[in-house]
Amino acid sequence: MIKKIKFVLNSVAYGLAAALIVVILNPELRNNLGINKLTTNVMRPAAMSFASAVQQAAPSVVNVYSVTGSSQAISRREKINDLGSGVIMTSNGHILTNYHVVDNAESILVHLQDGRQFNAEVIGLDKVTDLALLKINANNLPTIPQQSDLEPQVGDIVLAIGNPLNFGQTITQGIVSATGKKGLTPGASYSDFIQMDAAINLGNSGGALVNSQGMLVGINTAASPGTKNGVQGIFFAIPYQLAKRIMNKLMEDGEVKRGYLGLEGEAINQVGQPVRSSIESIAGIRLTYIDPLGPAWKSGLKFGDVLLAVNDKQLVSFSELLGIVEHVEPGETISLTVSRSNKVIKINVEVGKLEID
Repeated sequence: MIKKIKFVLNSVAYGLAAALIVVILNPELRNNLGINKLTTNVMRPAAMSFASAVQQAAPSVVNVYSVTGSSQAISRREKINDLGSGVIMTSNGHILTNYHVVDNAESILVHLQDGRQFNAEVIGLDKVTDLALLKINANNLPTIPQQSDLEPQVGDIVLAIGNPLNFGQTITQGIVSATGKKGLTPGASYSDFIQMDAAINLGNSGGALVNSQGMLVGINTAASPGTKNGVQGIFFAIPYQLAKRIMNKLMEDGEVKRGYLGLEGEAINQVGQPVRSSIESIAGIRLTYIDPLGPAWKSGLKFGDVLLAVNDKQLVSFSELLGIVEHVEPGETISLTVSRSNKVIKINVEVGKLEID
């Protein structure tokens, strides 16, 4: 009985193997069984594309020309002083661009992607963040997609949209390389920048940096100074939340008022040594410089004093101190807790106004 069962099973196996060989060697049979169709679907996955993000964001990125003379000079290249891009932030014509694109311009022209051209009015300038707010006389404009709580993360894919070298709107792609970068503009201790590797060339300044969903991540601002020495892939943008905050202040006051104390310092540990590691605890901020004409000097602060707190809030870094003071209205008074000669005292300081030449 067992021999009969083995004989039947062997016969079935041989039959299936023979049938499989016939199907493989016969294209018509493969088509009828749908094998080719299944194989094609597996071997040809959908291509990755950021076309949707570009379609949402690109119409709101404009060309910006800083021009000497009349508005008709755009056709005469020798009259163009500077070239850049801009981002439409509101449907009634508010446009963010870079300060360095429009600074000292006699007139500013804005070209929309639909072919329309407008003269632009400067609403306000902020040299610290390299931002400028323009206004054109138009309504129902395409605005850049925005998400109020968006914060870029290292590794995010980003797309830079602008008008490099006046070639027309161009898209470059990269990732966020770092966040919180400082030192790019005067007074830059007050500003954090995004570092990324999406290419920025002359004309990209003021354009949009968006994520893979088309949401505004930042305003493109500069290439690394080292690019002239062969360094590549280091470019910067102003984070969206900072740009939006500056825009709101320029719309309200025409300027950005920042508090100023006139001091510099370094974080120290419990034994008075400079803190070199992000995981090391901070005892305070030791003052290394005091502007002899600034508010800190006038209030009695001295070189070597250690700042412990601002308005009873313990300090964790010098940049935090600058951030707190920046948002204090000039003329208001703050309380500093200071360690001096092993004694803890409190000093009131009337905050001044940060001036950038």
